[in-house]
Amino acid sequence: MTLTFLSVLALTALALIISAIRILREYERGVVFLLGRFYGVKGPGFIIIIPFIQQMVRVDLRTIVMDVPTQDVISKDNVSVKVNAVVYFRVIDPEKAIIQVEHFYDAISQLSQTTLRSVLGQHELDEMLAERDKLNVDIQTLLDSQTDAWGIKVANVEIKHVDIDESMIRAIAKQAEAERERRAKVIHAEGELQASEKLLAAAKVLAEQSEAIQLRYLQTLTDIAGDKSSTIVFPLPGDLLGTINQFTRNNH
Repeated sequence: MTLTFLSVLALTALALIISAIRILREYERGVVFLLGRFYGVKGPGFIIIIPFIQQMVRVDLRTIVMDVPTQDVISKDNVSVKVNAVVYFRVIDPEKAIIQVEHFYDAISQLSQTTLRSVLGQHELDEMLAERDKLNVDIQTLLDSQTDAWGIKVANVEIKHVDIDESMIRAIAKQAEAERERRAKVIHAEGELQASEKLLAAAKVLAEQSEAIQLRYLQTLTDIAGDKSSTIVFPLPGDLLGTINQFTRNNH
């Protein structure tokens, strides 16, 4: 009887010793509570917990990658889009992460969804598509400021997809086409303006010497003769025209 009692007592003591031993990895910390009150943060390595008196909650300090589900967002210019993102965060204060918030992963997930809708709803569709890096920084800064009290650092936020309705895609394509046509007309008008300015400058130079105009006529004839054309142009000197006009007036 005594031997049996001693065996049971030894097995009980061995079970208590085994249950008191904890081994935490390098990236883990243990938040220890003594009779329900915060006692301290232990780890990494080998630690001992007093059974039934102390409890320990493991906390992972590695960066956690959390996928934010697709959210329906109404942009500032009243365009409905579907947006999803990914959030990178890690625990920097295990005590706050366990005591200040219940299930910090779920809390950050819900906060990320509401923040994503709130921030993107303040911008137009063009900004969502063209200024994604700026929006990532805005969302990350806002999340980080709100999770600081939980002992959590939001390292980065990346918007993955901005899905637009098919009808809106066609409207955007028409807008882009109209924008390209506008730029083409502006470029053409600027070219006409520059050409007119150059022609005006050339006319002023040619006007200084009448012989220069005659040389320009001859050059034009050379250009025409080099082309496959049946048209032959004979330049008429300006002095000869003046003589003919004077002769005609004298005869009258």
